[in-house]
Amino acid sequence: MNNILSTLKSKKVLLCDGAMGTELQRRGLKVGDCPEEYNLSNSKMIQGIHKDYFDAGSDIVETNTFGANRLRLKFYDLKNRVEEINLAAVNNAMEVRPKDKFIAGSIGPLGELLEPLGNITENYAYDIFSEQAKILEEGGVDFILVETMMAIEEAVIAVKAVVENTFLPVAVSMTFELGKTGLKTPWGVDVQTAVTELTKAGTDIIGSNCGKGFDEMIQVIAEMRKLTTKPILAQSNAGIPELAGGNLYYKESPEIIASKVQELLTSGVNILGGCCGTTPLHIKKMREVLDLFLSNII
Repeated sequence: MNNILSTLKSKKVLLCDGAMGTELQRRGLKVGDCPEEYNLSNSKMIQGIHKDYFDAGSDIVETNTFGANRLRLKFYDLKNRVEEINLAAVNNAMEVRPKDKFIAGSIGPLGELLEPLGNITENYAYDIFSEQAKILEEGGVDFILVETMMAIEEAVIAVKAVVENTFLPVAVSMTFELGKTGLKTPWGVDVQTAVTELTKAGTDIIGSNCGKGFDEMIQVIAEMRKLTTKPILAQSNAGIPELAGGNLYYKESPEIIASKVQELLTSGVNILGGCCGTTPLHIKKMREVLDLFLSNII
């Protein structure tokens, strides 16, 4: 298997998968169930999601481990099954991985606040991130993707935990929204601060995920590209969810995002994918747009 960083140097853009959480909900995840526990009890469902994304054209899929750290798992009385769940998640992705495709080990936020706003110390946070990163490396992922980060302090701790405890490349994506003071995370971190601090911490790939939709993501990536020569990752939500008939739906369909994907590509993105509300159909459309884009620059 080629290293993700060397592959990015030889190819202009790689395609990542779409959402896991909303896709699990679409396929039957029950309210109150732990998504990460499905790696054990519903492995065929998880494998099916990974396979559908690979079949749609993904070069990369993420493990179903966003909340598979001991702090988040304790809410489901699963804090003692961190290793079992993370290893099962990697195996589920490997079971359906085609040759020369990548698996990213997903690591999400801790779900609790760091001191002084909360009770989690930096050392404890570091230990939790280290634990999950080492297990994902043991399982065989190609790189770690620390995602949906909003506080730069937590993101930096996660990066250091990966860099100092594994031999894996690390990508970090933070969530930005456009407000009166510009593009910032809900914790007030601007794009420049994110790029600067994540670079200092040793991040290999910098990016953004989630957010309000593809239009704002285009602005984030354009600003980010001015600040770094590192590979950039973009995984946008399919817009803001709306309620209809008692169900949430995302209004940015595969057809709607096609032109916006083109704009992201021209902005200088290196890994393109989707977040909440995106499906294998969105990824299939992205593949079509990406292949056309690449054919025009070769």
